[in-house]
Amino acid sequence: MSVVHHRTATVDGLDVFYREAGNPQAPAIVLLHGFPTSSHMFRNLIPKLADTHRVIAPDMIGFGQSAMPTVDEFDYSFDRLTDVTAALLQQLGVERYAVYVQDYGAPLAWRLATRSPESITGIITQNGNAYSDGFVRDFWDGLFTYADNPTAETEAPLRGALTLGTTRWQYVHGVQDTSLVSPDNWTVDQALLDRPGNDAIQLTLFRDYPSNVALYPQLHEYFRASQVPLLAVWGANDEIFGPDGARAFRRDLPDAEIHLLESGHFALESHLEEIAVHIRGFLARIPS
Repeated sequence: MSVVHHRTATVDGLDVFYREAGNPQAPAIVLLHGFPTSSHMFRNLIPKLADTHRVIAPDMIGFGQSAMPTVDEFDYSFDRLTDVTAALLQQLGVERYAVYVQDYGAPLAWRLATRSPESITGIITQNGNAYSDGFVRDFWDGLFTYADNPTAETEAPLRGALTLGTTRWQYVHGVQDTSLVSPDNWTVDQALLDRPGNDAIQLTLFRDYPSNVALYPQLHEYFRASQVPLLAVWGANDEIFGPDGARAFRRDLPDAEIHLLESGHFALESHLEEIAVHIRGFLARIPS
């Protein structure tokens, strides 16, 4: 079992928490978490990759154990969250790396890749969307309405996404055997969401989400030009990012390796071993 270190770096005056394991001289893989969680989602995956790779999993600003400045003190946008991530990797001396993305981690990785294509050796996406095909409209229509016209009326349904019921739903919906999913997940996530001021942070990021969709044409051009190796290990029963989002990668990356799993949004919780096998095989095949 590899030793996992829990560390904090100062980036632009902000504390950025990250988990790290493996030989610092080994090829790097960066794990980027989704909403509403943190690097906690990778706690069981990290040791399974650290024998062959340097594994780094940061918490985004406003999430997990990283700093949580108010919305008046920090520009909560996906561009700015990417800036902090890029600065952390530079500070850690990580110049080339594979990336594992889930949910919010995807738009950060897409920005990192389009800004510095030569840095990315491969992409692993687990319900990390890059195509409009992936949006399950029953979930997303309210967010896009709110982002387009943020009023008290359009905000109210989005506040429901910050409640314990919805947090738990993201973990257990679509999972055949929910006893595999630890309640610690939604208990930890909800405690962090409930911190005073965090609701304003999340609502700000909801309003910024269309900026990720606006990036898609540039991202798809990057895919076509680079033919970056890509592995999709996707919870097929996810009602946030549906399986068409996984299939769509082959539109621009014909050699993409796609596996649809009988799980939901946080497929690592129920399919850790299977996902780890796919990742290890993928990492062994791509250049570092």
